[in-house]
Parts: sequence; structure tokens; C-alpha cells
Amino acid sequence: MQPVFIYDAIRTPRTRAKESGGLHELRPHDLLKALYQALETRNRLDPVLIGDVILGCVTQPGEQAGNIAKTSTLYAGWPSSIGGLTVNRFCSSSIDAINLAALRIAAGQEQAIVAGGIEMMSRVPMLSDQATVFVDPAFAAQCQMLMMGSGADLIATLNNVSRQQADAIALQSQLRAATARQQGYFKSIIPIENPTRGITASEDECIRADISLQALHRLPAAFEKLGSQGVDQYQLAANTQLDHIEHIHTAGNSPAMADGAALVLLGNEALGEKLGIEARARIVAAATVSDDPLQVLSGCVTATGKLMTEQNLSVNDVDLFEIQEAFAATVVKCERDLGIPSDKMNVNGGVIALGHPMGATGAMMTGTLLDELERREQKLGLVAASGAAGTGSALLIERC
Repeated sequence: MQPVFIYDAIRTPRTRAKESGGLHELRPHDLLKALYQALETRNRLDPVLIGDVILGCVTQPGEQAGNIAKTSTLYAGWPSSIGGLTVNRFCSSSIDAINLAALRIAAGQEQAIVAGGIEMMSRVPMLSDQATVFVDPAFAAQCQMLMMGSGADLIATLNNVSRQQADAIALQSQLRAATARQQGYFKSIIPIENPTRGITASEDECIRADISLQALHRLPAAFEKLGSQGVDQYQLAANTQLDHIEHIHTAGNSPAMADGAALVLLGNEALGEKLGIEARARIVAAATVSDDPLQVLSGCVTATGKLMTEQNLSVNDVDLFEIQEAFAATVVKCERDLGIPSDKMNVNGGVIALGHPMGATGAMMTGTLLDELERREQKLGLVAASGAAGTGSALLIERC
């Protein structure tokens, strides 16, 4: 197995998943085309060297249907010789895309692969694919499939996470993200032109720099009604030690829906020699898990723990953690279960503040992690994300 390197990691800004969002008028293919072109320019990349493109995408009807990993390369004018694979492991999809690409390069099947993800939630809304496991309650129960917010509230109940703690996590995420944006820490952002409105989207839009704890405390519980419709009883039947579910999650301490795309250029050592560029990081290891499906979102915690155990690492060995804020209670669980200090995790904010374009989030976090390791001149970083049904994936990178 040969070593696998990250040569570049770029992304669009995260913009609001609304018609007023800065990227809304663009198709998903337009975002990817702009990023493919940026990879060429930044790395003197001849696309003929790319063997495959692997992209995560969660909701795949309409404009995101039809294997967007393949069709987007054709739309961008890249050689037809490049393959394309679109993967869906819910919100960890683009971490899995990176891992699949790394495995193929390590095995000698390809010298270079572009991996990443795409999600235009303003144009292809979450659940617009009408998957039976989400829209048919009886069938969903048979498959143990619950909505993400219900899982987050169960995690809060099992771990005694209070509404005050959840709102404090949300405020911290907002303040850190606002500072990072102001200081220009998000070096991986590629500005995207929106000619329909005559604007260029260049900054993350979802951040609420003026938010306060008081404003967060005033927001109503978002998933209490869903719980009263039978979800609470279903979760309580499987957790007999509980007598009720605490509904602490709101629109303010939950991930913000967003539009965005991200790409990572991966290759072997020979790729860097051909392009005349230095690798930015090496892929060290990866882990994928499936945890309790009724908690829905605990996978990022379990995947992080599994990866650290397999690599014989303590928290002290890892310089930075970029872990998906899959609702605030999951962050508290991660800090408690793994002992990760706040000053090492999501130091520039997380998806509660920055936004969560589902299929792209993992690759975006990888770029954010690499940017910050370089800024701090640190070495080892871990990125992890949860998917639905308890799934989760983690990736360990070492800066070159």
C-alpha cells in the first residue's frame, strides 16, 4: 500500500439554503465546475491525470440525480475518460468519498482522484427524494429510522445535556465562526460568481455574529411535536431507564441548512512530482461505524473513538479535531465521552453556525482542518461526521 497525499482542499462558501442565498440561482453542476477549474489553476493540473471523481450527495432527485459525480465532470469540460461515483452515507458522505479515493490510490488503482461532495439545499430540499423510510412512519419504525432532531433529543436525555448547555455550545460556535470569518481563516473558500444576480459569493452566510444567549433561550423546542406523535414512546420503549424525552434542540442549536460544494485533490507521490507541487497532508487512517440508530447522530463520537483506539492515540496526540456539530448535544457527548477539550475542537466554529450542506460537509471540514493546522503550524488532525441511522465516519490526516 502506497502513501496517499492531499494536494489541495477547496470549497465554495456556505450560503443560506433559501432563495435569498448567494448561490441559489446556480445549479449544483455550476458550483462543481467552478471548483474543478480552481483545482486546475491552483495546481497546474491537467485533468487527464485524474482517474476518477467520487462525490458525496445525500438528496439525489432532480438536479442532483443521475450520478452527479460523472455528469459534473462532463459539464465542466473535463475528459470523458474520467470516471464518476456518487455516494450516500448521509451526512458523512464526503468523508467516505475521500476515504474511498484514498483506498484506491493506496492500492495502486489510480494515481489521482478528486473527492468531495455537493448539496444545494435551496434547490433540492432535504427529504425531497421522498424516501419511504422517512415519510412512512410505520415503515420507518420497522427500519429504525428516525429524524435527526429526534435522535439529538434522545442523546441529550441519555447524557443529561441541558438546554442551557446546548445553547452555550451554539453561541460558542457562532462567535468562533464570526471571528474566523473576520480574520480570514477560511483559506479554502473559492469565490463563486452568480451572474444571474450580478454578485460573487465569497463568505459563509449562515453565521449570526450578533446572536446572544438570551435570543437562543427564547427559541421554542423544534422536535417536541414530533415526539408527541409517537417518536418519544418508540424511543422510551427501547430505553426503559428513561421516563421521558427532554426536547432541548431548537433552530438555534441545530445545524443550519446551506448550499455548497467541496473538493479534495488526492494522489500518490508521483502526482506531486508530475505537477511540481508539494503535498499539504497525508491520509493516515480512517474509520467507519454504525452506532445506535435511535440516537441517529452518535456516529461521529463512536467513529472518532474507534479511529483513535485503532491508531493508539490519546487526545493529547491529536492537535485539532473538526467534528460535525450534529446538534448541540452531540458536541457535549463528544467532549464528555472522549475528553476532547473545547480549545481543540471546532476552533473556528462548526455547522451550527457555518451551515451544513449535507453531502459536502465532511470535505468542507477537511479543508477547514487543514487550513487551521497550517495556520498554527501543527501536525495531526482528525475530522469526523455523523450520518443518519447511527452511521459515522472519521479521517486522520497529518500535515506534510
